[in-house]
Amino acid sequence: MLNPVKNIVIVGGGTAGWLTAAIIASHHKKAAGQSVAVTLIESSDIPTIGVGEGTWPTLKNTLQDIGLKESDVFRECHAAFKQGAKFVDWVHGNGDFYYHPFTYPMGYGRIDLAPYVTNIENYAVEANFQHHVCEAGLAPRMLAEGEYKGTCNYAYHLDAGMLGKMLKEHCIEHLNVTHIVDTMQNVNLQDDGNIRSVSLNKCGEICGDLFVDCTGTAALLIGNSLKVPFKKVDDVLFNDSALAMQVPYVNENDPVATHTIATAQNTGWIWDIGLTHRRGVGHVYSSKFMTDEEAEANLRNYLGEAGEGIACRKITYESGHRERFWEKNCVAVGMAAGFVEPLEATAIMLIEISARYIAENLPPTQELMPITAKRFNQQMDYRWSRIIDFLKLHYMLTKRPEPYWQAHCDKKSIPESLQEDLAIWKYKGPTVSDFQGANELFPAASYQYVLYGMGFKPDFTAHGHLYQDHQQADRLIKRNEQLTEQMLQTLQPHRNFIHQWLSTTN
Repeated sequence: MLNPVKNIVIVGGGTAGWLTAAIIASHHKKAAGQSVAVTLIESSDIPTIGVGEGTWPTLKNTLQDIGLKESDVFRECHAAFKQGAKFVDWVHGNGDFYYHPFTYPMGYGRIDLAPYVTNIENYAVEANFQHHVCEAGLAPRMLAEGEYKGTCNYAYHLDAGMLGKMLKEHCIEHLNVTHIVDTMQNVNLQDDGNIRSVSLNKCGEICGDLFVDCTGTAALLIGNSLKVPFKKVDDVLFNDSALAMQVPYVNENDPVATHTIATAQNTGWIWDIGLTHRRGVGHVYSSKFMTDEEAEANLRNYLGEAGEGIACRKITYESGHRERFWEKNCVAVGMAAGFVEPLEATAIMLIEISARYIAENLPPTQELMPITAKRFNQQMDYRWSRIIDFLKLHYMLTKRPEPYWQAHCDKKSIPESLQEDLAIWKYKGPTVSDFQGANELFPAASYQYVLYGMGFKPDFTAHGHLYQDHQQADRLIKRNEQLTEQMLQTLQPHRNFIHQWLSTTN
């Protein structure tokens, strides 16, 4: 007799646990005749890390799909719009900067403008209007545009702790998720190595067909019980420490940046994220190249008077991921699966992707689970390798002279897959055809913005006969200039827009 998969047990709360619960429960709530039960177990005595405040544009669709109003998210999570990232001092360290905006370049998918722009380092300006929108501090849409829509593509800056609470309430009140507050004492395995149940301090034994490990870096199920090894990537990405601070605005009406600001330091970089009620600021660095005291001095120097009297919170981590993410009847999601530095806000995006896969590919029987696990592991292994390549790209093209930055340029620290990409792109740059797989997290546009912003200049003359669409390119570049002017005249300042929008919605 086949054994149905009906009971999903998520161990661990926070953003990972509750977002996973919401995605799975909402998906199976929509499917008529389904009777999948979702239970989430969280301990009241384990604090969440709660640093991640930057997100990726995928979160728009996720929040809409699970049934949340965007205006409610803004109210409850002190949210602001994120239209991309501004990278300051990453190339020379002399005030240089470039943007990785979330809106695609003009003509994307039809014509590559890179061979036609006048200055490749200015690619994000000539091929996209969002650079200027961000520099002007404007919102990504007009009031007439509806929720989850906008002229500019965007994600969010938000209080991750408040998002977790909001998701918890939504799951319990609207998605029929069973919530258990208790401390896990033991993971009970069957003879075949699958998890039969978890034993709780007060509630006893909780059985399940599929278990989702959202216990963070402790990885109590996938690591401690199922013994899946952790694969470190600190030979590629060197950072292992961060200092985080919550910095209030001087005045409550101070402008709110509409992008993440990532400012390079002699070792590592500082993130600066604007929420409506405060800024989240932190320094990511490598303990092999810098002491905690030096990092704190960098951070306080960056903040000036704004950081006076504010304590730093120290966070340490290992960059890497599990060798397998789905083992037996257990899936690791969030930091239990892996973690790399918060550059490009991949953490919540990976939670979304993992939870969506579980929801959409939930095997109807235990007998099919090994196939589902194999496919999930193949996809996630590829995605992690691409994330590591993309993050490394931000470092290894620098011209900065400090030992930390030069170590990133050492060929031995650059993955072979990235070296192969760069060998090809030396003559044509990244194009849409390089990223046709369904498992890609970052499109060609993201690579273009970073590569060209860092000063990478392909030799397009090698195949110059392919780039004869000068009239179409000129039209698009001029159209971008017109759109830029239009945006600058019609879009509101970021904080003003949020205030006016929320005052007119319930």
